[in-house]
Order: sequence, then C-alpha cells, then structure tokens
Amino acid sequence: MEYDTHELDTRPATGVDDPLTELLRRGARDLLRQAVEAELQTFLDDTAGRRLPDGRRAVVRNGHQPERTLQTGIGEVPVRLPKTRDRSGGGLRFHSGLLPPYLRRTRSIEELLPWLYLKGISTGDFAEALTALLGDGAAGLSAGTLSRLKQKWRVEYDAWHQRDLSAHRYLYWWADGVHFNLRGDDTRACLLVIVGVLSDGTKEFVAIDDGVRESTQSWYELLVHLRDRQGLTTVPQLAIGDGALGFWNAVSQVYPPTRHQRCWVHKTANVLNKLPKKAQPKAKSALQAVWMAETRADAECAFDAFVAAYENKYPKATDCLIKDRAELLTFYDFPGAHWQSIRTTNPIESTFATVRLRTAKTRGCVSRDTILGLTFKLGQSAAKRWRRLRGYQWLEKLDQGVTFIDGIEHPGPTTNDQPEAA
Repeated sequence: MEYDTHELDTRPATGVDDPLTELLRRGARDLLRQAVEAELQTFLDDTAGRRLPDGRRAVVRNGHQPERTLQTGIGEVPVRLPKTRDRSGGGLRFHSGLLPPYLRRTRSIEELLPWLYLKGISTGDFAEALTALLGDGAAGLSAGTLSRLKQKWRVEYDAWHQRDLSAHRYLYWWADGVHFNLRGDDTRACLLVIVGVLSDGTKEFVAIDDGVRESTQSWYELLVHLRDRQGLTTVPQLAIGDGALGFWNAVSQVYPPTRHQRCWVHKTANVLNKLPKKAQPKAKSALQAVWMAETRADAECAFDAFVAAYENKYPKATDCLIKDRAELLTFYDFPGAHWQSIRTTNPIESTFATVRLRTAKTRGCVSRDTILGLTFKLGQSAAKRWRRLRGYQWLEKLDQGVTFIDGIEHPGPTTNDQPEAA
C-alpha cells in the first residue's frame, strides 16, 4: 500500500482550508498503510513454507489494486491495497481484514445518519452538521439524502417485518421493551424487541415492533403476527425477560410450551431498590450466591438463606424475590455452557444501551413515524457484531429433546418432535 509522494502533493484541494484536517488525513493514510502492510507481512510469513519445485516462494507480492477513496469521519482518505500472486496455481490471495473489498465508508459513517437523528438534529440542520463532521468532500450525504434514507429504512423495515419465518427454529428468545422519547407526544414510544438463537448458535432479531408500553395486548398482537402472518409455529424452548407481566401473559397464550426465565440483572436491581443503601452490597453478594450456585439444590439453599436473612426487616424485598422463584431457576434445566447467556437479557440490553443513553439526553428527539426505521437500522448494524452463542454445540442436543439436569446432559429417551404454537 505505497504512495507516490509527489502525486499526493499535487492532488486537487478537498475544499476544506484546514491544515490540521489535512494533517489528520495524511496521518490516517499512513496508519492504514502501516496496518495493511503488517497484515500483508503476516500473510506472507504464514505462507512462507509454500515453495515451488525449484525452491522459490510460491506466494509473492504482485503490485497494488486500483486506488479507491474511503470515506471517514475526517473526510476522504485514499487507499491502495497490495496484491499477491500464488505462482503454484493454488489461488491463495491476500485479503485485508481492515479494508475488505468494496468498502467505501467506515462503519461509523454508515451509522452516522441514524445516530445524528437520534441525537436530535433535525433534517434541516443536517447539511451544516455533515459538513462540519465530514468536510465538503462527503458527497451524497445531504439533508435530502437523509429524507430519502428515512423512507428507504421504513420500506426495508416493513419488508423485514413481513418476512417468512416458517423455516426458522429458535431455541431461545430474549424479550424486552425499549423506551424512547417522542417529538410532539407526551407519551413514550415502547419498542417490543425479541432476539432469538437459531440451532447453529446464530443470534438474530426476531421482532422489532411498536407497542403501547409493555401491555399484554401489545405483546399478544406481536406474537400472533409472528405465528399467523410470518409462519413462526415452532415453539422456542426458553424465553428470557424481565418481570413485565405483559410479555409473560402473552407468550403463555400464543406459545404455551415455552418455559420462562426471569432476568437476574433486572431482578437483582428490583430487590436491591427495596433495601437501604447500606444493606445493598451484602444483599447483592447473597443474591449472587443463588444464581452462581453449581446445582439447583445449592441455589435453593442460598435462596432460602437470603429470605431468612431479610424477610423480617425487609419483607418487600423478599416478596419481590419469592414471587418469581421458579422462573429465576429455570436455567438449571438447560446446558451449563448456556447459563451465562440465558440468565439475563444482555443481548438486548447491550445492543440498545447506547440508543437509550442518547435518546434520554434529548427530549422528543424522534417521531413515532421514524423510530421504527431508525431503530431497525441501528439494530441491524449492531447485530453484525454479535457472536454465536457460547457453547452452541449443545443446541443440537437441546433441539433433539435431550434432558439436562443442573446443566449436565441426562441420559434418557429423546424426541425430534417440536411442539407448535397454540
């Protein structure tokens, strides 16, 4: 990834008379060159053992690809990737992990428009904001572009919302409601979100829909839509969520065989909120002893110990814990490798944490018409970074009906028949 210095010096001006920005761009170019050269050298070292019959190296450098520009937060940066040649005819080629083929914009730029909108910048102010952030060379990213993109995002969401799910088999669901402030509306939007795990361990969004708070009716309508209009008749084995009754009432009606697991993070916070601050550290450790226990029997003992220690002075805290006792310990009937993932709603919480933070800082930053498309695009972008479920190898056995006791496979008859939704 080498450059002719004289050629760079004679490039046409970018339109931004800012020596510091130009210096940053040159620095970015040099850093990219060094990073890609390091990638290339690693590739060449790994293939050094491949030799031709006469002893020469089979894989060698072979010039550069045509130059292209990469749009970044400091403007356009020119890049030229090195090429390699496999003289043995094996077709082995160098591929950069930093600069994959056809990349034209950094991920931060791809997410810039929805983020700015969630930050509270109106369409009319986008031209000024984009010029300040990206420079005059950021062609195509205008306020008019945003208006067209908003329509496109909503069309993409509508198509996704109607996709066929009849061939999908989700083993686990995480469900939660994500709240946003709305412009010109005294109420808050509540997006009902479900993330599912397929039998190969891949996580994906099952549903993102607008709801009225987290009511049973809103969740029921969403689940019926999944079952009847999108063909999702295979029942998930386990649903993980917080204590909101709306989802649990709805899932019991639409997918009755699905088992319930309460989120320990939400439950811990709810219990601690009913205790004085001075008692919370010790109580938190006692609660941790429950969900960290190796077996259900040990967890039951730790559960009883917590209740005995706090029920006299803080009955509201222990009542909050006791009412979901069975649902808090469901995870013991599933593979131990999955416990870390199925005890909480972290996949949803972590994905929308930044969205929640940004919308909380700006009152009324989005409208009800745009929130679905924006959240869909941000969610899809976040999903690209999701990893497969830890211990996904056990999902196949779970899908086959294998029984697990305290996280360990229990020998016994299995069935491949999956119950269908009611």
